[in-house]
Order: sequence, then C-alpha cells, then structure tokens
Amino acid sequence: MSRWLPDSHARLEDAALELFAERGFDAVSTTEIAQRAGLSKATFFRYFRDKPEVLFWGQDLLADTFRQAIAGGPADASPLQLAGAAVLAADGIFDADRHRHAALRARLIASSASLGERAARKRAVLAAAMTDALRARDVSDSTADLTGLVGAAIYGAAYERWAASPVYRSFADLAQREWDRMELAAIDMSTHARLTT
Repeated sequence: MSRWLPDSHARLEDAALELFAERGFDAVSTTEIAQRAGLSKATFFRYFRDKPEVLFWGQDLLADTFRQAIAGGPADASPLQLAGAAVLAADGIFDADRHRHAALRARLIASSASLGERAARKRAVLAAAMTDALRARDVSDSTADLTGLVGAAIYGAAYERWAASPVYRSFADLAQREWDRMELAAIDMSTHARLTT
C-alpha cells in the first residue's frame, strides 16, 4: 500500500470516526483504522501522533489563527476586541465538511475522562496562544492572562453550540452571539455591583 495516496489524512479521519461510532473509541486500534482507510499503520502515524489526536487535530492551526488575528489587529483595538477578532477568525476552519463529525467528536470526548482531560489541556493551549499574542502587543501580563481565558471560554462555548447543531451553522455567527452574551453579562455584573455597594 502506498503511503502517498491522495487525501490520506481525510481517509484516516473518516475511517477512525466510522469505527469509533460503530464500536466505541477504546475498542478500536490504529491498525484497524489504517486498514479501514486502505493505508498502512505507518501512514496513520505520519498524520496523527496517536489515536486521540484524530479527535483533536487542528489545534496548531487554530492557535496560529488566533495569534495572527491578534497580531494583525488595529493598533487602537482593546485586548477584548483583539480576542474577539481571534475567535471570529476561526470561522474558516469550521466549515461544513468539518461539521459532519463534530457531534460525534463531542460525544466521544464527553464519554471519556482521559479524553476530557486532553480537551482541557487543548483549551489551555489555545488560551495561552491568545495570552502570548496579547503580551507581544504590550498588553500587561494580568490583562493578557484574563483576556486569554475569556477568549478561550468564548471559543469553547461557541464551538459547543456549533458542534451540537444538527445542521451546519456559521461558526462566526455563533461566536458573535457568545461575545454579545458575555458583554451583556459583564454590564449586568457591573450594574449589580454598583447597586449593592
């Protein structure tokens, strides 16, 4: 079997997700995934570091997208505006093709403590990408840290809604709604704090 067949990554991903849906994540081996895709086990490891990575690939692309959006933002943008632009910039990654397996991915991750822990580590990496990009724009450490966490939380909430939707929806639209909800909640918290002091 040639490991240079076209679309090997997509074929491996589709094969893995089909098998996971049929038998569960833990019951499937990387050898079986490669066989279902008509490729070698060595080819699997050329594209994925390990089996869980089939569910999480794309993190580097996403982190780079966040960094580039923040680095290229207007000079007068606030840290929150930069983080918001970073989350919205992910729209191009979450297309209709990627949405095909989004709900299955979410179910598999939710069903496993170890996959849930890995998802949490991935979210921390994305928050750090925003934080580092903000620091590179001379945002103070404390503001960059908090903004990175807020940005990652908004991204996570938007992704959950996107993945759970039975039909494909624009990720940017969902992310914008989450930002709007966050801003309203911040206003509400500020107003409540003034009224109780």
